[in-house]
Amino acid sequence: MKASTTLAVIAAVLSVAACQTTPKAPADDVVAARYPLASPADAANAADAAWQDVLRDGRLQRLVSLALVDSRDLRLAVLDAEEARAQLRVRRADQLPQVEANADMTRGRASANTAQGAGATTQSQYSAGLALTAFELDLFGRLRAQSHSAFETWLAAEEGRDAARIVVISTVAEAYLAERAADERLRLTEATLQDWQASLRLAEQLRTAGQSSGLEVAQAEGQVRTAQADREAAIRARQVAENALVLAVGAPLPTDLPAPMLLADRPVLTELPAGVPADLLERRPDIRRAEHQLAAANADVAAARAAFFPRISLTGLLGFASGDLGDLFKGASDTWSFVPRISLPIFQGGRLKGEFDIAEIRSDKAVATYEKTVQTAFREVADGLAARETYQRQIDAQDGAVTAAKRRSDLSDLRFRAGVDSRLELLDAQRQLYAARLALVDLRAAQASASVQLYRALGGGVTGQAGQANASR
Repeated sequence: MKASTTLAVIAAVLSVAACQTTPKAPADDVVAARYPLASPADAANAADAAWQDVLRDGRLQRLVSLALVDSRDLRLAVLDAEEARAQLRVRRADQLPQVEANADMTRGRASANTAQGAGATTQSQYSAGLALTAFELDLFGRLRAQSHSAFETWLAAEEGRDAARIVVISTVAEAYLAERAADERLRLTEATLQDWQASLRLAEQLRTAGQSSGLEVAQAEGQVRTAQADREAAIRARQVAENALVLAVGAPLPTDLPAPMLLADRPVLTELPAGVPADLLERRPDIRRAEHQLAAANADVAAARAAFFPRISLTGLLGFASGDLGDLFKGASDTWSFVPRISLPIFQGGRLKGEFDIAEIRSDKAVATYEKTVQTAFREVADGLAARETYQRQIDAQDGAVTAAKRRSDLSDLRFRAGVDSRLELLDAQRQLYAARLALVDLRAAQASASVQLYRALGGGVTGQAGQANASR
């Protein structure tokens, strides 16, 4: 009777357990309907390009390499991944039997003044053996779900490490480009100041010779003072940009760095292949991290659901016991015990229901986070592609504007020396040339920075180990 009842209970348990599955992740319906590919030739993906191929400046490559070693943010991300992996080992161990080796000795004497101790003598008890401590039969998948959650959490942490690596690379690159732009603006300002100082000296010589008025000298002097103020602002901007670069690298800049490339020589590759939407979902570590976090949240829901069902655990002992140490390991001293246990939650004040609700809410939040991450990724790529398409045309136009302004400045200088034009016309032409050159420097820096941002948006810069681990599950 007891045996048949036990079999019936086990059959019922197994049938219910078969119905318990981890909730499925929702189908991806957040991919942008329109993805602005530049051309059908964009079959490759920027994520396949090593960052050394995209960041072509040897000086920048050296700084990025230093940052990848010294970055505190990247170090924290690596430690997070190691912690998640250790937690995974703990969860997987919960599914295995825990076997312990025990040995103990008990020695005592009962009171002679009690019925049990009448004529008592001192007694000893020795025992040794192997113990199976509360091994849970995971019929409802609670432990499996917890282990799967830990596994997905580890994969998410690995993706977080890759995402941190991309951030380090792009942050250093953008800080470097800002520093280069500030340096080129300073050099341009200093060169312009020298030209305008020469123009001021010429004006003073002409006034001494009676060929120029004090008004023209004052105009030239005002222009020089403006350039001097611009130079001080440029010096300050370059120092601020250098400080930001040191912070991004995480260490003082070495003194033996290679010479930098000019912005006009394109220190950053500007023609990046964008790939297709499916590539973006597979390549970006932040999207993969959000996906793994969603899977972990769904596994937590399954674990919380399984907590409502009975838990069956096994405890056992196999060993020897004897009152004489010399007889401990003899055949007559062997002993064993086997204790199966089943526990079913009856009343816990709503704790299990609350934990289940929390798990479902966290799963819903993970879905929203995943959708937002995908949408943000597509927007960043779309912005980057728009920048890629327009910056070069804008630079070409601005370069033409510089050429025209230079021609006007040269002609105005010749006409002024010939006495045809006034100094006011020459000063205006010089100011226009100065402004056009500054604008060209800013545009080249902005184009390079936009290329870095597009490379980051496309998931370039890493080869995800977590993705390899996920593929080998």
